[in-house]
Amino acid sequence: MGEQPIFSTRAHVFQIDPNTKKNWVPTSKHAVTVSYFYDSTRNVYRIISLDGSKAIINSTITPNMTFTKTSQKFGQWADSRANTVYGLGFSSEHHLSKFAEKFQEFKEAARLAKEKSQEKMELTSTPSQESAGGDLQSPLTPESINGTDDERTPDLTQNSEPRPEPTQNALPFTHSSAISKHWEAELATLKGNNAKLTAALLESTANVKQWKQQLAAYQEEAERLHKRVTELECVSSQANAVHTHKTELNQTIQELEETLKVKEEEIERLKQEIDNARELQEQRDSLTQKLQEVEIRNKDLEGQLSDLEQRLEKSQNEQEAFRNNLKTLLEILDGKIFELTELRDNLAKLLERS
Repeated sequence: MGEQPIFSTRAHVFQIDPNTKKNWVPTSKHAVTVSYFYDSTRNVYRIISLDGSKAIINSTITPNMTFTKTSQKFGQWADSRANTVYGLGFSSEHHLSKFAEKFQEFKEAARLAKEKSQEKMELTSTPSQESAGGDLQSPLTPESINGTDDERTPDLTQNSEPRPEPTQNALPFTHSSAISKHWEAELATLKGNNAKLTAALLESTANVKQWKQQLAAYQEEAERLHKRVTELECVSSQANAVHTHKTELNQTIQELEETLKVKEEEIERLKQEIDNARELQEQRDSLTQKLQEVEIRNKDLEGQLSDLEQRLEKSQNEQEAFRNNLKTLLEILDGKIFELTELRDNLAKLLERS
């Protein structure tokens, strides 16, 4: 099957500045497709992103990698093989969370694949180590070389009877002296064998260390070759990626055209609102001018009203004086009429008397 994409999303791609190690440098002018690829033949997961025909991300997921969310729409991870830090800016928090979940999932799968690979290597290397080690697998102890106390001491307790006291005619220590010399010779032989085995063990240990160094060098060379093969496969898989990228670009163009259409409609609406606002401003200016004219006219009317009030007050004062004079005149007339009435009555009386 080879390497196949298993998850894709769109994001803006960044890399850490190699000089400052602080600032982000954009590697894409716009949002591009970022995909997880899986190689079933080698159990390898990779993150690949192409900007045209240029691979801006080619990162193999390892168990020691960590994807960190630094904000609601931005995440990053470090790639020690590429000696850089990648950053992705997403359009929403949902896309970021989905990408982080997939990263954790494929990281765990890479860890399990690495453990299985190490187990297979250990199983294949164990028979060769056993054949090379030979009899050196069991530890060398004084008991294994010289035997235990029970092995070195003759079994004199089982099926034994009480020893009779030696007679005066027996040769003391003759037999035990021969046995002692025999065991001393055996001990010397065992010590020599022990020294030889120790030297062989040290030599085997040195060989094992050398083999480990060679194995590490082979693994490093294999990793370098694998990286080279991965780069070549990335180049070979660019055709499918380019086709997918073209389809996504067409889709992006359609989305941008729709967005442009919406923006144009919004611009027309804003223009209409600006025209309405201008008309409202002109009406406001006209009303303001009319209001100023009305205020001026109002001031004139207030002046006229004040004059009329003064005239009215003056007229009322004059009327009040006229009324007072008229009242006085009426009182005088009343007095005169009363006097004339009395005079008439007196004259009438005089005429009656005469």
